[in-house]
Amino acid sequence: MIDRDAAALWQLLDEISLGVSRIAPDGRFLEVNRSLCRLLGYDRDELLLRRYEDITHPQDVGRDRELFARLLAGEIGICSSEERYIDKADRTVQVRVTSSLVRSPDLHQLCIVEDLRPIHDAEVHRREGEARLHSILETVPDAMIVISDRGIVETFSASAERLFGYAAEEVIGRNVSMLMPSPYHEQHDGYLARYHATGERRIIGTRRVVTGRREDGSIFPMEISVGEATAEGRQIFTGFVRDLTERHEADRRFDRIQRELMHVARLSEMGQMGSSLAHELNQPLTAIANYLRAAKRLLGLRGADAVERVGDAVEKAAAQAERAGQIIRRLRSFIEKRETDRRKESLNEVVEEASALGLVGAKTGGVFVRMEMATSRPFAVIDKIQIQQVVVNLVRNAVEAMATAEEKVLTVRTAQDGDVVQVEVRDTGPGLTAEQSTQLFKPFFTTKEKGMGIGLSISRQIVEAHGGSMGFERAAGGGASFFFSLPLSPAAAPDEPGPGRD
Repeated sequence: MIDRDAAALWQLLDEISLGVSRIAPDGRFLEVNRSLCRLLGYDRDELLLRRYEDITHPQDVGRDRELFARLLAGEIGICSSEERYIDKADRTVQVRVTSSLVRSPDLHQLCIVEDLRPIHDAEVHRREGEARLHSILETVPDAMIVISDRGIVETFSASAERLFGYAAEEVIGRNVSMLMPSPYHEQHDGYLARYHATGERRIIGTRRVVTGRREDGSIFPMEISVGEATAEGRQIFTGFVRDLTERHEADRRFDRIQRELMHVARLSEMGQMGSSLAHELNQPLTAIANYLRAAKRLLGLRGADAVERVGDAVEKAAAQAERAGQIIRRLRSFIEKRETDRRKESLNEVVEEASALGLVGAKTGGVFVRMEMATSRPFAVIDKIQIQQVVVNLVRNAVEAMATAEEKVLTVRTAQDGDVVQVEVRDTGPGLTAEQSTQLFKPFFTTKEKGMGIGLSISRQIVEAHGGSMGFERAAGGGASFFFSLPLSPAAAPDEPGPGRD
């Protein structure tokens, strides 16, 4: 019989959230608290009529008997194990039971029961969430790479495996720089160290076009966006990578149609311009011819009057020539793009992005790309799109020039020299002859079978409109080097807009 102190104790145990029971050696319940009754769905009187085996899963009964025997023999003083109870509705309840043997005033087993269902449900939800996330990452077209604050790869998605050609186990645990071409391969750890030291963000939180290196060594353009997070007290970086060389067939078809339409539009505009030019120039050219014929006849006459009349005819012919020149200038002004959007830009970033874009769709098989960016990070006030148009044109020309070369090395370099910055694109192709070199920048001159011969001419005009200059030289050891220079920007905020120029 429970004495007064024991009754007070059990009254207190009724208020705790854990189930508590006293069990006789034959398995009868001697006492149970309210929490255990709620857990199993029984009234207290109902549960006291049950035996321990009645509420224990049949597969767990044998183990419980073995543990009780060890408690009784004094081999262990306390035991704890996860078990399955069966509630009144015949449902399985996952619990953790901690037991000890009490030998006075009568021999019995004291059990504390913890409901594991909340923990189990949370684990199930966590696993389901991980499964859903894994499913999403397996199907999302962008590659996902998670690295530590030291640049070590921790996660490498299936899309990343397909994109880079590595199996996840070949990359995880290694430095992410293995996925980068030079010079990023050698400089990446320095980028991380500088970020930790200064907090300066260059890629984090933005989208950048850069180049990547596949397992077979090939270089390809890619768009990357990087996010930063803190997990379990440590810093991690998650990057999503999109291969810019992979385009849907619909996009390629649309691009072809668009190019054809632009070509037709140019032909139509050139036809209209030619018709207008012929009509406008016909009158002054006819007048010039007539005046000059009259002057020729007058030269056969003698006297001061004849000389004066010849001079008058020549003067009128010159006036008509000036009129023809004005017509040409007016038509040129009509077709020129006059407005520009110039801002202060980082030349390194502009050239890096343009170089990657220049490789999009290009046949780059076997081409090794070397990027040599100025450590001073020069800025210039430029129209970013126009300057990138120049770099893209030079990069694509260089790749095409190396199509049949044994050694295929494309070098893109920026360097600061005083108050100017120079951009160079160098290839290891067959180079150009001396005759070709003298005509490179002339309109409609081309070394390509299907080229229009206006790319370099327009590029030079763009550079000169920015106050710079453009040139060419035959590279040592073969190949060609095209370069252009731009004036550096004065110290100002990176986003400060610059003046537009015609």
